[in-house]
Amino acid sequence: MSNEVLHAHAEALTVHGDHHEHHHQETFISKYVFSQDHKMIAKQFLITGMVWAVLGGLMSVLFRLQLGYPDAHFTWLEDILGKWWVKDGRITPEAYYALVTTHGTVLVFFVLTAGLSGTFANFLIPLQIGARDMASPFMNMLSYWFFFTASIVMISSMFVETGPFSGGWTAYPPLSALGSASPGSKTGMDLWLIAMALFVVSSLLGGLNYIATVLNMRTKGMSMTRLPLTIWALFFTAVLGVLSFPVLFSGFILLIFDRNFGTSFYLSDIYVNGVGALQNEGGSAILFQHLFWFLGHPEVYIILLPAMGMVSEILSTNARKPIFGYMAMVGSMFAIAVLAFLVWAHHMFVTGLNPFLGSVFVLLTLLIAVPSAIKVFNWLTTLWKGNIRFTPGMLFAIGFVSLFISGGLTGIYLGNSALDIHLHDTYFVIAHFHIVMGVASMFGMFAGIYHWFPKMYGRYLNNTMAYIHFWITLVGAYLIFWPMHYEGLAGMPRRYYDYSTWESFKQFADLNKFISIVAMIVFATQILFLFNFFYSIFKGRIVTKQNPWNSNTLEWTAPIRPGHGNWPGEIPEVHRWAYDYGKDGKEFIPQTTPVGAEESQH
Repeated sequence: MSNEVLHAHAEALTVHGDHHEHHHQETFISKYVFSQDHKMIAKQFLITGMVWAVLGGLMSVLFRLQLGYPDAHFTWLEDILGKWWVKDGRITPEAYYALVTTHGTVLVFFVLTAGLSGTFANFLIPLQIGARDMASPFMNMLSYWFFFTASIVMISSMFVETGPFSGGWTAYPPLSALGSASPGSKTGMDLWLIAMALFVVSSLLGGLNYIATVLNMRTKGMSMTRLPLTIWALFFTAVLGVLSFPVLFSGFILLIFDRNFGTSFYLSDIYVNGVGALQNEGGSAILFQHLFWFLGHPEVYIILLPAMGMVSEILSTNARKPIFGYMAMVGSMFAIAVLAFLVWAHHMFVTGLNPFLGSVFVLLTLLIAVPSAIKVFNWLTTLWKGNIRFTPGMLFAIGFVSLFISGGLTGIYLGNSALDIHLHDTYFVIAHFHIVMGVASMFGMFAGIYHWFPKMYGRYLNNTMAYIHFWITLVGAYLIFWPMHYEGLAGMPRRYYDYSTWESFKQFADLNKFISIVAMIVFATQILFLFNFFYSIFKGRIVTKQNPWNSNTLEWTAPIRPGHGNWPGEIPEVHRWAYDYGKDGKEFIPQTTPVGAEESQH
């Protein structure tokens, strides 16, 4: 739908204060359930993502109970989870692997991909580029409902009689390709594959929509070089998703064929339970790894880039300074997007990869540190000598920078193939990617929620609860994941059910217990955030100022609670870039302010 058509549609709306009413009355279903308003769809993605975050976090608490207290018997768990999950007060090995698998799947895809991109791409793209809505509101609605359907199928996979899929979130064959391989490879795996296929469709529908909207629906004066960095980040994220998710989709289709139709894409000379070899010949499990990680590494940046863009925006706004090196930031995002497609095999250094090819992937992997370092330098320089306002959103943005630096540095170790042979599949890997991708991206998401909550709901979150949430989560994240580096250096393998029988790793019993206790405290703190979020939607302090953060971007020129169409009259025209802070004696100059005769243009 073109900007003119959307504009004409908006003119047909009757304006009452900050509310718009269609010429036909909206029902509850059309407004809140099958909504085509990008802002409502963003809230649907956010709240569905939050439900998954709670479930995924709860799973990690359960398996941390097993790792921290391997000999304890929690009989009360049987009453809550049932006999399949818990026997004699201990989580069963099958349940443990199912928890680890589903935790990884839902946090990576359903929370940090759909929850992060789905929320903020939907909410911010039309508002920050000056559009009435997405290029295709109907396709946007479909994107959410495919995600919701994927969520229902994924949850249902946890309650089938044979148990959930338990072959790891990466779903490597042969465990994932043979129903007879383990109890966790039966119906639960088929449902897992269906859920992931639906999720990929959702991501593609959303990504195509975001790209079309950014390229075609910018308001007058909004050139690409005047876009906020948030929009650049969401744009590159959508491009990454559109190019890489189909590869994963094809990998899953071939896996479904191997499981159900007797093909041998990933299987060859497999023996199950000591019985004779299966008839499958000629396949290669390594092929699946190539297909999976060709998405899997761009996926890291599909998760990180939206957080990077929002953090850039929030740092500049609250440091009251222009973002340092705008074009360098855009260029580094472009470089990250390109290099993300060229480094997937660094996940495969121990698969028997040709050493020369391995050295090529080492070089490319280390190269991706350069644009990341440019971004870190620019964030720190933006903060340098800034008049910083420590809002909750700003604290989480600074926390993101801290986590991205400390977690990213350990990636240099893992990117070296010689070191990776020792560190691969140990707790060092868990520590690295949880800090740099998992926790850092969650901090970016929290920063975005705290910063744009007034625009989403017309109310403020409670600051006291926000500061408690920040400090416990930041300190707790480091206390959980930093010690894991030392366990990994000692060779402690990941995903094992019980380390207490290993002489080599008994020394870490107390450390594991400590990590488990901190994990429970951090999880409880997220419940505080949830209370703050849902309480503030209805009872939070009401926003009375159209632009509460004195920000320059277009979303703050819309009414406090914009209706469908975003602006009641004409869409504002843009005259400058988004980062004119502290210029010509003015604290901030919105993008809609014409450039003065004596003023330098950007």
